[in-house]
Parts: sequence; structure tokens; C-alpha cells
Amino acid sequence: MNGVVLQVADAPLEETVVRIALAGALGMLLGLEREWSQKSAGIRTFSLISLLAAVFTVLAVETEGVIGESLLVLGGVLVIVQGVLLAIQGLMSEDDAGLSLTTSVSMLVAYGVGALVTVGFILEGVTVAVLSSLLLVLKRELHEFAWGLSREEMRSTTEFAILAFVIYPILPATYEPEIAGIIIPLEPQVIWLMVVAVAGIGIANYAIVSTYGGRGIAITGFFGGLASSTAVVGTMLDHVNQRPEASSYAVAAILLANAAMAARNLAIAVGFTAGSGSDILVEAVVPLGAVILLAFAVAALTADWSESGPMELESPFSLKNALAFGAVFLAVLVFGSLAETWFGTLGFYATAVASGFVSSAGATTSAVVLYRGGQLGPAEATIAILLATVSSIVVKALLAATSTNDGFRNRVAAYSTILLVGGALASVLLVI
Repeated sequence: MNGVVLQVADAPLEETVVRIALAGALGMLLGLEREWSQKSAGIRTFSLISLLAAVFTVLAVETEGVIGESLLVLGGVLVIVQGVLLAIQGLMSEDDAGLSLTTSVSMLVAYGVGALVTVGFILEGVTVAVLSSLLLVLKRELHEFAWGLSREEMRSTTEFAILAFVIYPILPATYEPEIAGIIIPLEPQVIWLMVVAVAGIGIANYAIVSTYGGRGIAITGFFGGLASSTAVVGTMLDHVNQRPEASSYAVAAILLANAAMAARNLAIAVGFTAGSGSDILVEAVVPLGAVILLAFAVAALTADWSESGPMELESPFSLKNALAFGAVFLAVLVFGSLAETWFGTLGFYATAVASGFVSSAGATTSAVVLYRGGQLGPAEATIAILLATVSSIVVKALLAATSTNDGFRNRVAAYSTILLVGGALASVLLVI
């Protein structure tokens, strides 16, 4: 509190006046929707509440005494009491009690926004005001969204919230266990982020497929591949198990995920070496470019794009499958660290292969950084990038092989082989 007091007390008069005016404007913004909805409290009431908070906050920081702080607390209590009275009035009348409660809470938010901007938290205050206003304006859309959720969708949403917002923040950033006398640096948050990625891609894909039909799977495959191409496979396995007819699109999604992965690695290899004082890794352009073009061509030719219509899926994602992927990522990271210690100079290549199982972007970035620093030559850096890319393609084929759908796993294996052979031939032609 003392730091905030000094911050505002040292501010010039003009700045304080601007903050008070901003508090009133944000109060008007919050009251605009309430006025439009013809509620008991509208633009003037909300603006006055924010101004009241601003005045009491200025008194609290300028006087630096108990009186100013007491007035600030008293103002908050008065707003709460007024809100309670409005809620009771809504219960006793024919008006919707929920709407009265929303107005009451909005008034308290307006009071808080006025106090925030006055003490200098401008961005925070504006953010709260804008988000609160959106919640008020999008009332109908939010209600329709919530009422339209099935039991499975609600459960999946809750599970995703637990994965992303409860478990992830409490995990340590680093953890270094000792295995066989070797200290292995692990990043639990990164590993768990892969679990969240599998779940997030599944939810996004569920929404797209539900709206646009099977073709949405392939779209999600490409954009999901930019984040985690391996995670896309877990999502596709779920969809093929739920809907065998989707195998054509699922294969295309995996191919496009490979294309996105190779494009991302190519962008890292070229972008991070251009203008760095080192030669651009042109050796990586041809093989990675071949993988990208082949993946798009095969996906375009093999998927049954004439099929349309909605595709019903049982749930947005499988929690069991997402956790299984997390366990695989952990095992691969441990193997990579052990391989780097055991194989010496070949450890980097082994790590590149192991990293490609999880995310080839990590191995690509490491190779580029070492190349720019002079620790790796262009040939060694290119080999590491290609090894990570190859292992990423291979692991997706191996994961797809766990599917009970024979056609799905056979086509993924065949088309993955085409990508690998095409990239290898392109590399040979470059050398020749």
C-alpha cells in the first residue's frame, strides 16, 4: 500500500486529473450496456460510482491517513449494500433476479476499476472494464453456448481447465533427477504443456469438425502441426476410433502436420541464420522443401474432398490419450539426456533424433544456435535438423500404427515413407 501511495502522491496534478477522467469514462463504458438494457442503474450511475472510487482513492493516497482509507472502504461497502438492495428488489419484483445480480456485481466492478486507474494501474483497469463490458454485451451468445454444451463437452471443458490452469502453473519449471549416476535436466512444465497441446488441439479440432465436417480435420492438422505436429496424431487417433469414416481426412491431417513441421523447421533454419554473420543454411532448404511439397501434394490427391456434411464426435478429446502422450514425451526426454552422455560426440545427433520424437523445433533451434556460435559447421547443423525432421515423421507413423484401423495406419506408413524417400532424393540431388 505504501508503494502505491508514494506512486500517486508523487504524480503531477494533471496526471491525477487525467486518471480521474479516465475512471469516469470507463464507468460510462460499463454502464452503457446496462443503460441499453434499461436496467435500474445505467451510464450516469456507473460513471458516478467509478468517480466516487477515484475521489476516495485520491484522498487515501494524498492524506496518508486512516480517514482516507476508511472512506475508500466505506465507498466499497456502500456499493455492495446498494447492489444487495437491487438484487432483493429483483427477487421481489417480476424482473429477472439474475439480471439484477449482474447489475449489482457490475457496480462493484466499476468501483474497482475507478480505484485501479487512479493508483496507476491503467492497463489493468482498462482491461477489466473492456472484458466486463464484453461479458455484458455477449450475454445471449454466452448463454446459448453454455446451454448448448452436452455432458461430454462440459466434462472435456472442465478437464482441460484443470490441465491448463490448475496443474500446469503448480509444476516446477525445472527438475533434475539423478538416474544411473547421471543428472538429467527436465522441464516438467514443458512436458505438461505437450499434454495441454494434445487436449487443446482436440478441442479446436472438435469445434471445426462439428462446424465444417471432415475437411476441418485436415485444416486443424496443418495449424496444429505448427504448434505440435506429434500432438496432432493423438487427436487423429481419437477421431478415427470414434469415426472410422474420417480416416481419409485424418491421414491428410497427419500429412499436413508434417508439412507444417517441416515449414517451421525451415523457417527457423533460414530466419535465424539470415543476417547473423553466418551463411544461410541453404543445405536444409531443398530436403525440407521437398517434404513440404510432397506432403501437400499427397494430401490433396488422397483425401476424399468431395465428402461434406457434419461429423458427430463423442467428445472433444481423450484425457487418457493426452496423459499417455505426456508419459511418452517424458520417456523420450530422459533417453535423449542419457544418449548425449553415453555417446559423446554423437550425443548431439542422438539428442536431435530423440528431440524429434517430441518436438523437432527444439533440436532445430539448438542446431542453428550452435551453428551461429561456430560450434557446428553447416553440414553438421543440417544433419541434425534433418535427423529431427525424419524422427518426427517416423514417430507419427509409429503412433498411427497403434490404431486398430488397418487402412488408416497403412496409409500413414506408406505416405510417410514417400515423404522420407522424397526428402532423401532431394538431398542426394543437392549433393550431386
